Amino acid sequence: MRTTINLPLASITGILILLIAFLSSGCSIPTKSSTSSLSRSKQNAPYNRPYKVGGKTYYPISSAVGYREKGIASWYGKESGNRTAMGTRFNPQGLTAAHRTLPLPTKVRVTNLRNGRAVDVIVNDRGPFKRNRLIDLSHGAAKKIGLHGLTEVRVEYLENMASNP
Repeated sequence: MRTTINLPLASITGILILLIAFLSSGCSIPTKSSTSSLSRSKQNAPYNRPYKVGGKTYYPISSAVGYREKGIASWYGKESGNRTAMGTRFNPQGLTAAHRTLPLPTKVRVTNLRNGRAVDVIVNDRGPFKRNRLIDLSHGAAKKIGLHGLTEVRVEYLENMASNP
């Protein structure tokens, strides 16, 4: 025995449209961009353009992917409340840093090569502008790695904060 269901053509069309919409909704999965350079708006921000300090011009790099360098670190903290290059208020107890050419904002790991201690910081300011200095750490970050004055460190790129949603 065979059963036949008679549905109006409009109902069949509606069911097919719903079925197609349902099945295709799983086809588009949002993915995180794998772009490694700064978003266009951050790359062109004033704090990521060439700038001049003390008669010397500095050229921020467009991408820090693969960045790894050894040098001398210092710390700063007397500038509490002042604005960073990005326009945010400087918090001496925060985990932030200043670098002359890394794109802002960038997350890096700073390792004290004398004791092996490391801290992850957000580079959100420009500096240091003293000879032979690679990076200035906030007082809070300096405490985490046992930095009292100057020490040799390794700075390694972790992620570009500007491309995070």
